[in-house]
Amino acid sequence: MNAVAARDRLIVGLDVPTVEQASHIVEKLGDVVSFYKIGHQLAFVGGLDLAHDLKAQGKSVFLDMKLLDIDNTVAKGVENIAKMGVDMLTIHAYPKAMQAAVDAADGSSLCLLAVTVLTSMDADDLADAGYHDAPETLVLKRATQAKEAGMGGIVASALEARAIREVIGTEMALVTPGIRPSGADKGDQKRVMSPGDALSAGASHLVVARPVVAADDPLVAARQILGEMEYQGEQHA
Repeated sequence: MNAVAARDRLIVGLDVPTVEQASHIVEKLGDVVSFYKIGHQLAFVGGLDLAHDLKAQGKSVFLDMKLLDIDNTVAKGVENIAKMGVDMLTIHAYPKAMQAAVDAADGSSLCLLAVTVLTSMDADDLADAGYHDAPETLVLKRATQAKEAGMGGIVASALEARAIREVIGTEMALVTPGIRPSGADKGDQKRVMSPGDALSAGASHLVVARPVVAADDPLVAARQILGEMEYQGEQHA
């Protein structure tokens, strides 16, 4: 993997309280990072306007909205998000919601990502939520349904990436949050993996938030992660 490829596969999560903080991080990272995730925290304080600005700067944007609602509501939301020109959007991996989203995004370049099981959840958490399946079992079930619905990719822990690739093949995106570079704290994530191991397991994109945005020097942190990604690519070249 060369530096350009690694740069296109690293998604920095702008999980900060204000657009001002997010803009400062983007400015500091400069051309080193080309892909950003905007989630709920930022979306409701001007993050959607920031998404437009990032696209105008030539950046790629992943809106992590995790949509789930009645079919018509999901469809109308996806239609408007597709018009924004962003690159990726998350939908909870319920079959009817996914199908509504796929139909609504038809003809656009929007890549719809199915959220399988949150990386902050383990088997006990799923049991508390009323699910009887183990995390990997539920992930694979939902990955299969996402492929059948025509989704563009999957969001899942890198721990399940290899098994997911067996189900979805090589064409769909596989976006893995819960990435922690060497020596980083896990935070509230329970199912995590290093950048190199995640790529080896089949991830197409890595989402990294706190290890970059909360670092003393975000630029140094991003370069370290890209270095781990590039080293892994060289090992498998």
